[in-house]
Amino acid sequence: MIKKSVLLVLADNDFNEVEYLTIKNGFQRGDIQFFIASDSENLCIGNNGIRVKPDIKFFNIRPNNFCGIIISGGSGIRNYWTNASLIDIVKKFNVSQKIVASICSAPVILAKAGLLKAVESTCFPGDRKELEKEGAIYIDRPVVQSKNIITAQSPSAAADFVNIFINNIIN
Repeated sequence: MIKKSVLLVLADNDFNEVEYLTIKNGFQRGDIQFFIASDSENLCIGNNGIRVKPDIKFFNIRPNNFCGIIISGGSGIRNYWTNASLIDIVKKFNVSQKIVASICSAPVILAKAGLLKAVESTCFPGDRKELEKEGAIYIDRPVVQSKNIITAQSPSAAADFVNIFINNIIN
């Protein structure tokens, strides 16, 4: 059986380590091949000092090589809210009807890409206004799925979030 391949996007600084480790462990348990993506070759540094080497830079990503993308959260992901390369990547995944998922502050990226206009979604509650400003319908639930888009609020929702993601890519 061929392994499913997915992208896991991390901020270069201050990514949420609980979300990252929960997603990583979920992929390992689900026998999902994953690649860490970032906008540089530098080590990504988590909010408590974990260092992760990216496998691929944004400009090298070809969505047709992957069945889905997850953007992990943390305070550092706010620096990517208007990252043109990442916005273009999520648009391409969405047009191809691949699973597009984000957690914590990362759903704002999907909103800024236009993926959440009139779409039920969630995010870290402190970022709700940013999501709604882009036309998203904010739902106060830990995890929300609307067609191929999955959003989650916080690290406490990460296990359910990654399980829903995995169930979508294997079915």
